[in-house]
Amino acid sequence: MASSANGPIAIVAGSGRLPIQLVEHLEQTGQDYRVLAFRGFAAPELRKKAHASVDLLDLKTILHTLEGWKPRAVSLVGAVRRPGFSTLLGAYSALRNMQEVKEVIARGDDQVLRGAVMLIEERGHRVVGAHELAPNLVAARSLSGSLKPNEDDLQAIAVGLDLLASLSAFDIGQGAVIARKHVLAIEGPEGTDRMLRRVAGLRQSWFGLRRRKEGGVLIKAAKRGQDLRVDMPTIGPRTVAEAAKAGLSGIAIGAGSTFVLEQEETLRTADRLGLFLIAVDLPWMESTRD
Repeated sequence: MASSANGPIAIVAGSGRLPIQLVEHLEQTGQDYRVLAFRGFAAPELRKKAHASVDLLDLKTILHTLEGWKPRAVSLVGAVRRPGFSTLLGAYSALRNMQEVKEVIARGDDQVLRGAVMLIEERGHRVVGAHELAPNLVAARSLSGSLKPNEDDLQAIAVGLDLLASLSAFDIGQGAVIARKHVLAIEGPEGTDRMLRRVAGLRQSWFGLRRRKEGGVLIKAAKRGQDLRVDMPTIGPRTVAEAAKAGLSGIAIGAGSTFVLEQEETLRTADRLGLFLIAVDLPWMESTRD
């Protein structure tokens, strides 16, 4: 087996604040770790702490590095931009049957991520989610800012959860913006922040200024059947700021299955900008964290 019970935790890191906060948590709790940073993705702050760097599709080097570290667990953390079909095909086909790779890539981002997990696990490594290593970063059911949703907002949240549940099979985004029963936007490959900017653009006046706070809710939730070890929904202070610019009333996130980066600052930002922020139970999740 490639894993060692006494080995470090290996963090395979992409972009964003989540890998940084995970490393900070491991340091604060005295846990040994190694960081393998993706070139062109990992933040400068994290690259300074990285024990090795690698290109996104250099799968042989990734697996060779992990083999040398003999980690007790591997966690894939942070965002990356999905390469084109042919590039992915070439990278994965060096290690797997080409027809099998074609079928995996064609199924969408979620299946590509699961394929990466499968490659690592086949080499004897245990893959875990960042939520398992740092549960304090996950939204508890009790998470809430000072403001509360009104009846229109609650209606929008219910519609949004139904929408996201029905879209899970299509492997698209983890978010939507709903105003009462009206769907304003569904998250696509552009991500949450750009979706919110799209909503803001739809609400501009003829003179380029938003006329007023028009309401609506950002609902962010894990997909039905999603492997939470990879690509778990994430929000932070920037998400709240973009939601405010889009004229929304608030944000609802899946309890126990959503990362909240810089949690205290995120809640303060929501209060300051006049948005509610709550965690809600997802009907398709087995349990939530209190």
